Amino acid sequence: MLAAMPLPPTTTPPGDETPVRGRDDACPGALRLHPADDGSLARIRVPGGLLTARQAEALGRVSEELGDGRLDITSRGNAQVRGLAAGCGAELAARLRAAGLLPSDRHDRVRNIVASPLSGLDGRGHADVVAWVRELDAALCDDTPTGPAGRGELSALSGLSGRFLFALDDGRGDVAALDADVTLIATADGGAVLRCGGPLPGPGVSPPSGATHPDTAARLARRTDGSDPLGRGAEANTGGAGAASLATDRSMAGGGGLRVRGEDAPRAAALAAVEFLTRVRESGTRAWRVRELPAEHAVTTCGLAARLAGAGIESVPVEHTPAPASAAPPAPGSVPGPNGRHALSIALPLGRVSAAQWRLLTTLASRGGADELRMTPWRGVVLPGFAPDDAPGALSELAGAGLVTTPDSPWLGVGACTGRPGCAKSLADVRADAARMVADVTRGRAAGTGRVVAGAADTPDTAGASANTVGAVADPAGTVARTAGAVARTAGAAVDLAGAVADPARRDADSGHVVVGGSPPWPVSGTTSGGGRAGPEPLPVYVSGCERRCGHPGGHWVDALTIGDTGYRVTVRGAGGDTPETDSVDVTAEQLAGAVAAARGTT
Repeated sequence: MLAAMPLPPTTTPPGDETPVRGRDDACPGALRLHPADDGSLARIRVPGGLLTARQAEALGRVSEELGDGRLDITSRGNAQVRGLAAGCGAELAARLRAAGLLPSDRHDRVRNIVASPLSGLDGRGHADVVAWVRELDAALCDDTPTGPAGRGELSALSGLSGRFLFALDDGRGDVAALDADVTLIATADGGAVLRCGGPLPGPGVSPPSGATHPDTAARLARRTDGSDPLGRGAEANTGGAGAASLATDRSMAGGGGLRVRGEDAPRAAALAAVEFLTRVRESGTRAWRVRELPAEHAVTTCGLAARLAGAGIESVPVEHTPAPASAAPPAPGSVPGPNGRHALSIALPLGRVSAAQWRLLTTLASRGGADELRMTPWRGVVLPGFAPDDAPGALSELAGAGLVTTPDSPWLGVGACTGRPGCAKSLADVRADAARMVADVTRGRAAGTGRVVAGAADTPDTAGASANTVGAVADPAGTVARTAGAVARTAGAAVDLAGAVADPARRDADSGHVVVGGSPPWPVSGTTSGGGRAGPEPLPVYVSGCERRCGHPGGHWVDALTIGDTGYRVTVRGAGGDTPETDSVDVTAEQLAGAVAAARGTT
């Protein structure tokens, strides 16, 4: 099991209200640059996070020669370059086109596709969805003019918001949990279930049974040989009461979906987005996401099935069955595959790499791997194709460069927005404070206390470990990362979620280090600090510099919000599970590690 739940990508806005959009979205792209305090920002869409080594090298050169020398991986597995000089847009676009990273100017911002990053590499899942990624991307960029019989309707997809998201899940349930606008889930029979918004399905998806059987659609369209439209035998049409029919339409947000053939799946996903755009026009709104459509204009099972049928794609309504939690994202380390090769899973502290770290990743991909990199929605990288004997050495090189290669790292599950100095709206350098928080945990482990340690100077034994860990997020100017001993701290305090400072800081009797109220750090490697089995996975934590909380995770998470130059408000948030504001904890930056440790242990 993972040490801590990796930071989930952003999926839902706070609250249950449907936002009213008065404008088109302003998401940056490769052509539409976003001005920031540290220069312009470009977001480069990389469908499925799939990069050849040559493309990865091109990205690295863009970052070094046009930007600030760093690359960020976003919560959708895309790449982001900061610090771009004014007037470099034309050169940036030319370089990206030459590398095959900008195949269509009109579709620059709509190529938002996440995919199961270990698909085809570890023997799990029901399909290798890499081919689906390529086909869906081609469909999104289809500029065929609209013609008779609906031909060319995919050209409308250039009108999608830059926030609209596709997820292609190989059946393991990882990216299906990301609440994308359109989701494809591979099934064991070689097909796929297509979903459009709505509650999350479990990893198992199956046709319903009994009197509420919506498979009536298949019986209504039964072929003369007795098989249903998807080519299953007559035994697949079970008869029964058959009370449901296509006449009983419903929003796809109700938990259902459409089963399609695997070969039709990518085009079906693109047509689902066309159906969404149709509903947006009918509603007179400027909805960016499926969940923002008014209820009376929701994408429905029948409406989407009819659109697919008009394009020659047969589908059968299904309901998902409740299932256990979705599969976890890739844990850092070596992942063996059925072909005798290993994939290397690497996490990036706060989703950022330096130019030197990125060069190492691309060099290893070319030298020992399959000449490929996969960026993940959990702000990591997967390098496929290593021989078993080569994997340990490659992981050692990556760890030495400051990247996360083991599942017990305190960096897992920790995220932060850009903060100062890059964002004018931020009240603090949140990335430095997040690094300090992780360093406090690292130092506590190195001291053998099993507790969060704050305010202590580094010892010769712990200084190197702290510097290596925190240094992974260092930028060339030294403005982001600080080693654990570089900043003098006042003693911390243990904080509980009732909003009280529970204990004054004290010095651990064994180590002499100052301990934040005796608070234990979040468990690692599925074990407690004492070596026993850990309880529930710790919640992800996100450190934000302002109330916009840009990039915050979805689901249940710990919100560390800046409330001034030196303070944070720590709250547990989640769909229907926010702690009352009165139960939030206000702490200093020096006390943040202890407060977060307490909050991450809540359920």
